[in-house]
Amino acid sequence: MGESADQLYQRGRHLATRGSYLDAKRSLAAAAEAADADGDTELSARIAGTTAYVLARLGDVDAGERICLEALDRPGLSAGAVAQLQGQLGMLATERGRIDEAIGWFGKSIHGLSDEPVRQANTRVNRSIALMQTGKLAAAIEDLEAAEEVYRTAGLEQEANLAVHNRGYALMLGGDLVAALRTMQSVREPLDSESALWAAINELDRAEVLRDAGLTTEAERSLVAVAASLGRHHAPSERAAAEYQLARSLLNHDPERAATVAGNAARRFRRVGSPGGAARAEAVRLRARLSTRNHDRSGDPLSPPGRLPSKGAVDGVAGRLADLGFSADAEVLVIADALARVRRGSATAAPAFRVAKNTRLESALLVQELRAADAMRRHRNGEARRHAQRGLDLLDASFTDGASLDLHGSVMMRGLGLLTVGLGAALRSGRPDTVFDWSERARLGSERVVPVRPSPDPGLAADLAELRVLRMNHPDGGWLADPRARALQDRAREHQWSGTGAAGLQRRVTLTEVQTGIAPGEALANFVFDGERLVVLVVDCDDAVMTELDWAACRRAMRGLRADLDVHAAVSTGPMAEIVRTSLTDRLAALSAALLEPWLARVGASRVALTIPGVLAGVPWAMLPAFRGVAISVAGSASGWLRRREQPYRTPASAGFAVGPRVPRGEEEVLLAADSWRDPAVLTGGAAEVRAVTALAGDVDVLHVAAHGRHALDNPMFSGFELADGTLFGYDIDLIPEVPDTVILSACEVGRSSVRWGEEAVGMTRIWLHAGARAVIAAPVVVADDDACELLGAVHEGLAAGIAPSEALAAASVRTGIVAPFQVHGAGF
Repeated sequence: MGESADQLYQRGRHLATRGSYLDAKRSLAAAAEAADADGDTELSARIAGTTAYVLARLGDVDAGERICLEALDRPGLSAGAVAQLQGQLGMLATERGRIDEAIGWFGKSIHGLSDEPVRQANTRVNRSIALMQTGKLAAAIEDLEAAEEVYRTAGLEQEANLAVHNRGYALMLGGDLVAALRTMQSVREPLDSESALWAAINELDRAEVLRDAGLTTEAERSLVAVAASLGRHHAPSERAAAEYQLARSLLNHDPERAATVAGNAARRFRRVGSPGGAARAEAVRLRARLSTRNHDRSGDPLSPPGRLPSKGAVDGVAGRLADLGFSADAEVLVIADALARVRRGSATAAPAFRVAKNTRLESALLVQELRAADAMRRHRNGEARRHAQRGLDLLDASFTDGASLDLHGSVMMRGLGLLTVGLGAALRSGRPDTVFDWSERARLGSERVVPVRPSPDPGLAADLAELRVLRMNHPDGGWLADPRARALQDRAREHQWSGTGAAGLQRRVTLTEVQTGIAPGEALANFVFDGERLVVLVVDCDDAVMTELDWAACRRAMRGLRADLDVHAAVSTGPMAEIVRTSLTDRLAALSAALLEPWLARVGASRVALTIPGVLAGVPWAMLPAFRGVAISVAGSASGWLRRREQPYRTPASAGFAVGPRVPRGEEEVLLAADSWRDPAVLTGGAAEVRAVTALAGDVDVLHVAAHGRHALDNPMFSGFELADGTLFGYDIDLIPEVPDTVILSACEVGRSSVRWGEEAVGMTRIWLHAGARAVIAAPVVVADDDACELLGAVHEGLAAGIAPSEALAAASVRTGIVAPFQVHGAGF
């Protein structure tokens, strides 16, 4: 005897819940045929509702809507069956982007299901999705909390977990990324285990959190993989959503690709019968075409902008968005259009937009950027800066109180347009104090909030230990493809995001204060880049002078620099060595001539602090010929540099050393360096484990680690260096109660920084500084083992004698004749 209609229906529902839509469709079709044969009108209506859901997931919203309306016309249906069909019509209206209509259907359904709490909870979950799209987040969360309570009471743990996950998504939309990640993470594993499709959908939502936190490289890599996975699972609507979110992320730094991806998403939404999704994706495509950015995050020029889309095309899409209930998206598109036309000079005046208390943050920031750009067009630079500052004030007011490096990157990302126009207006003013003030606004970034050292966390330590094992098991670099690794990674992030408290905001110093804090023989070289011009503001105790530099010459010299440095470190003998050496020498001389020679001789300083934009983050400053014998220190900001110098430099009393595995001459390097110290602590071989090294770091004034380094692009907290039992991550540094004053990282790559947003660059060096170190010596590129061994041994002679790190490094280079890319970060003198 075959299965009954109800059994077939229940199997179809279960398959649909797991995301097996094709199998669910076949089972539901068999259930409908059996129910019709039995004359069971009630069951037929329920089957129709679930079938409509499955058809919508497979991209045929029209058929799903038709089935529901036909079922509603059947006589004799119970109130519960009618309510279920109304709920499905609400879901289909959501798919189409008719949000107000959807909320109406859901309201009727919830009222009709008052005697069926579980089905009512299902409808509340669906309504919450529609409410989120209209920005009614409090109401959405209320629906989800009510649904979760019903599911828990009924023993439906998987459904309850889904309600929790969606609540995390609502928190993300509200800007609370810490709570969002924590909430999603709390139910990630049971939801992922339900089906591969649910795992992909969960990863899509996680990627949105990462994107909003400024971790775009990781987020975009995830979104690409998710879109492909959803395609394999025959989920065209969700695939279109993944492409839409990817396009939104690309808008910030790759508008050309964003336009292509958004166009693909729009076409896919149209094919599945979702005009709302298509309109939103089309709006992103238009915004990409409206982009006026002329350089990427590394300073390289983007493709020349094409013709702006017509005003009629923009207004048409904005009108469709408003009609479908996406008024906030429509507003953003219209403002972005006005901003592009002002910047391109095709508008005689900027339209007036009002910023009210309930204006969405994205719109409010764009309005202030538009006002600032319009003031720039009218050569009212002071007015431009005031509007840019108002926008940044709004951004500051919206931000969390936490002190995490990651989350402060998201602030810089959102404020990039305002910072750029503010810097441009400052440079136009020609006033050193104004240029300095705006460069500090752009640079302070992660240093803006002074962190409180988090309490020791055994749970985080255990998670990091497990991550080390997973990473060691995947030497090819694919460790984060492991779902367990992703879960642990998110848990570590959530610990750091929520656990790193703020002791207060660091005050932005003035130009006068910098001059007061600079001693004779010292200077601060403040490099400023606004996307078109590179200027250096040189400050000493007597004067502050701006000099415009040849950015084109700098860019030419930097192109290929990283490759030359890497090859030079690896090839020291043979016929290629001289060719490589000559190429690198010429390139460094050209960089030195472009960056330093226009101003350095005039200043005559023997100690120079540098604050640099992200586009110059890869320059090996200590190797530039004009800096030979000069003590330099690369600082994240002038404010942070002065704060670190408030306490006079003291002669270190103790030093600790650690050597990771497979480092040629590593033991020789640290033993040579240790000779300069009384009773140095040295960890080698199996003794150099993460726990031992972090314990050592808490006990010494100088820590020196010789190990292979790993740099995680756009995710610096997972950068680190390899020790006996795996990688010491950036997160491990937060477990050290008190970090050393001076840290020396003789590890390839960990001195590198990821260019984030504005003028922010974050790397392992910045993590140690953020944790409280005064100075970090590291190299942004590979260093030959022989050079590192001899040069750093000489540096320790100076440190043990009480010479400040920058002066010790400069003197060691002169004494040994070794020119290497090691440089001091923080306050090195």
